[in-house]
This record gives sequence, C-alpha cells and structure tokens, in this order.
Amino acid sequence: MQRHRPHVSNPNYEYGCHPCDLRDRIDSEPFRSGLIQPTFAESIQTVIVSQHRHERRKVLERLLQRAAASGDLPGLEHLSEYLAEKYRRNNSLSTLRLTATSLGLFLTFCRRSGKTTIEQVDRQDLEAFVEHEQDRGLKPNTVRTRLCCVYAFLRFLIREKILTHDLLERKIRLKLPDRLPRAMEADHVKRLLAVVDHIRDRALIMLLLRTGMRIGELLNAAVEDVDLNEQKIVIYKADKTGVGRVVYYSDDAREALMAWLRVRNPQQWRLFYAQGRSSLSYENCRMIFKKYLQKAGLQYHGYTLHCLRHTFATELLNARMPLECLRVLLGHTSLEVTRRYARLTDKTREEEYFNAMKKVISDDFSEYDQCDD
Repeated sequence: MQRHRPHVSNPNYEYGCHPCDLRDRIDSEPFRSGLIQPTFAESIQTVIVSQHRHERRKVLERLLQRAAASGDLPGLEHLSEYLAEKYRRNNSLSTLRLTATSLGLFLTFCRRSGKTTIEQVDRQDLEAFVEHEQDRGLKPNTVRTRLCCVYAFLRFLIREKILTHDLLERKIRLKLPDRLPRAMEADHVKRLLAVVDHIRDRALIMLLLRTGMRIGELLNAAVEDVDLNEQKIVIYKADKTGVGRVVYYSDDAREALMAWLRVRNPQQWRLFYAQGRSSLSYENCRMIFKKYLQKAGLQYHGYTLHCLRHTFATELLNARMPLECLRVLLGHTSLEVTRRYARLTDKTREEEYFNAMKKVISDDFSEYDQCDD
C-alpha cells in the first residue's frame, strides 16, 4: 500500500517567491515601506542580507584603512575610489580582498621604481611588474589573476580620464611554464661579463650569477649579511618562501664584490643602492641588465635577470652537484621545483650515456667470459 507523504509547504516559495528572487523582493519599495508583509523565509533572508552587508562594509573599511596606512603609494586616492565602486557593485568579499592585494602589490612596485603619481605609470612598469612576479616563482595563473586586477583598475582610470588608452593598446603576454627563463649559454655569459664596466653593476651581476639568489633577496641584503672570510651571504628571509638560508660565492664574485666595497658609501646599510637613494629597485636592475645585453649584442635572445639564477642552477647541476644540495642553495621547498629549474645540457647527457654504456658493455663481456669458462 502506497503511503502519501503529507504536503509541507516550502516557505521559500510562499507567494510565488523563489529563493533567487528573495533579495530583489526585500529590496523593493513596497516591502521596505511595509505595504507587503514578509514571509518567514523573507524575514530570515532579511537578517542574512543585513549581516552580509555589514560584513562587506567592515571588510571594505579594513581594506581602505590598510591602503591608507601604505603611505605615499601612487594613485592611492584612486584605489580607494575603485574599491568603493566595486563594493557598490556588490562584488564578493573574496573579489574585494584579491583586488586590494593585487593593486597594493602593483602600486608598491611602482613606488619602488620611482613613480610618485599614477599618471607616471607606463607600459614598461606593467611589463616589469609581470616579470617581477614571475621571477618570484609564482604560478602563471596567479600572475595572470593579478594582471587582470591591474588591467581592470587601469580601465577604471581610463574611464575617469586620468589615464589614456595608449597604456592598454597591446596586451602583455605571460611566459608559459615550459617557457620559463632559461640558462644563458656559456659563450653568452662571457660576452655579457666582458661589457660590464661599472664596479657596482659587475658586483651585482656576478653575485646573482654565482650565488643563485633571487634579485629581491640581493637587493634587500645588508653589508653586515656578507661574510668575506667564508665567502657567504646570509639570507634571513627568502623573497618567496620566507625561509632563511645561506648562499656562497666564488672567487671571481669575491673579487668583484671587494672592488665595490672599496668605493661604496659606508653610510649606506644596504649592500647595493642607487645614486641619491637608499635602495636599488627591481626596475633599475632590469634596465641595467638590458643595457649590458644590448652592449653585448644579446638583446634578442630573451634573457632576463632571472636567467642568471637559472644559469647558476644549470651550471652546478652539469658539474655533478647533488640535486638535494642544489635545492637547499636555491631555497626551493621541493626537488620537483629544482628539477624543473635546472636543465642538463646535451653535452652532459652525452657524457653520462657513454659512461653508463661503458659499464653496461663491461658487465656484459664479464658475464660472457664466465660462460666460456
């Protein structure tokens, strides 16, 4: 005998009110004025919406306070206006937080590059920011998301007649995972070093090439972090992982470093600094490296500053350094990252093949001789 389940009305559907329509219904003028009495579901939804709005308002206020505490960021007032607009457009909390984080990183990067107003930002700043984020080892999707946030903010500034359309004429292409910065060829390294004629720049490039440090780690290094006797540099907080480590530098890097230490301003606590400023920015270093690539005739090979770190890793791997030791020097959290970072050259693979094959053939002949006996 089939039992009939008692009909229980869903309060969400009373008076033809679908859950998706509840917010629109409670926001309507008749509802707010009391002409329409709320259902049970609508009363609950009213509380939920009210709490949600209160939470979003608190998040917006915290984000605006955090932005204001950042100090003299270029375009800070426009950032506040933009976040307020996204709040009014009912963007989610996660979107608000992501937008504030991405734009905070971008504007901080622009400030470190010497920009004091948002109107000074140009396409080179965009390219340098993307390259900087990729050089930190972030995943392409993370960099792409941050770039999308920056693009949306710049489009807002264009609509407000603060920036011109020229800034976004061409999109910036991201490097795919299999096209990460590669190691420089040995001959190209020699050509590059041959044209580096500035004492500070030579020390900077030699240390990047011989220590495998990230550019941000070297720019944040203090003079007291360098141990000249043991030829090592202490990194107290890694640029990406936040974990400290010790790196070492070679004799040729020590020679370049000593030459720089003899002429640098002893009142500057940073190891490297810009003339007239206390710090050397990533954009400064990028332009310096680009200048020497042009002098060496290597400007069309796609090399970036981060290639020096890949060159360090690849050269040590091909010199038979154990992968685990290389991982520690690079500051990687897993061997998989190190394997992707450093590539065996064709010459090394060839040598390994013939060495292994000699052993195989020797073992085969040994077994053959035993069979004859």
